[in-house]
Amino acid sequence: MKITLVKKILASGKLCPKCEDVLDRLEKTDQMSFIDQVLIADERDPESEGLRLAKKLGVERAPFFVVEDGGDLKIYTVYFKFAKEVLSNETTELEKSKEILKDNIDLDYI
Repeated sequence: MKITLVKKILASGKLCPKCEDVLDRLEKTDQMSFIDQVLIADERDPESEGLRLAKKLGVERAPFFVVEDGGDLKIYTVYFKFAKEVLSNETTELEKSKEILKDNIDLDYI
């Protein structure tokens, strides 16, 4: 599975408030580690990768997530839906791995 996050830079050069909020949530919950790629949709540059991808996919809201899984492509424009449907499984696996490492301190040398 490949997860791409597209965040928007406003014409003022600042990160959009919603994007800033989502990034904070991802970092506070250690979910940023599941994001494989971050693209910028820069309002000042119509050729920025994020804007080109948004146009290609017909997405008009930021931030958004593109999840590619075995040829399937799913777009999420709502963080909570993305987190519930995609990251909940990934987070559970991460938590299991952390628990295994905590219980077997010798495994951290692998």
